[in-house]
Amino acid sequence: MYWAEFLTVAVIHLLAVASPGPDFAIVVRESVAHGRRAGVWTALGVGCGIFVHVAYSLLGIGLIVSQSIVLFNVLKWLAAGYLLYIGIKALRARPAAADSLEPALAEARTSRGAFVSGFVTNGLNPKATLFFLSLFTVVINPHTPLLVQAGYGVYLAVATGLWFCLVAALFSQARVRAGFARMGHWFDRAMGAVLIGLGIKLAFTQVR
Repeated sequence: MYWAEFLTVAVIHLLAVASPGPDFAIVVRESVAHGRRAGVWTALGVGCGIFVHVAYSLLGIGLIVSQSIVLFNVLKWLAAGYLLYIGIKALRARPAAADSLEPALAEARTSRGAFVSGFVTNGLNPKATLFFLSLFTVVINPHTPLLVQAGYGVYLAVATGLWFCLVAALFSQARVRAGFARMGHWFDRAMGAVLIGLGIKLAFTQVR
């Protein structure tokens, strides 16, 4: 009975998640800099961050946030500040010595740290707030049972996590990492610039 609605949600989500943004940038950076495990844990963090958006959408809090300039601005400045923070850290990357390049790339990164990085990046993204608000108020019929809507949420979280696990698997391949390694700290600085750019763009996001 709800298959048509589910397929609509799935297609819209696919188009949204495939569009490069903060989530994509953070997963790529973690995968290249710290390897597949860190990339996968970051991807899982991004996926779990989806549950935050789903939860407040189901509770109606997303509508309150989107209609409150103060709450929306607090959220977007927190997100922008976080992206600027990790972007600036990346910009300060120093060249690695030739004989220590591999250890530098394989620098210890805890699973918890990678997971939190992905979770916070997604969970604080106000654009995701607006996306899920529109999804749960415009695309999904308000008369759809709450349990079915929760099922959609689980799908969205799992699909997001799997997508970024694939991204992590791709960018953590030895050949890919070796290619980025030859660029050394310049790759880290480039990713830092991307994250800073995303943070600045996010800071100027307006409620529509």
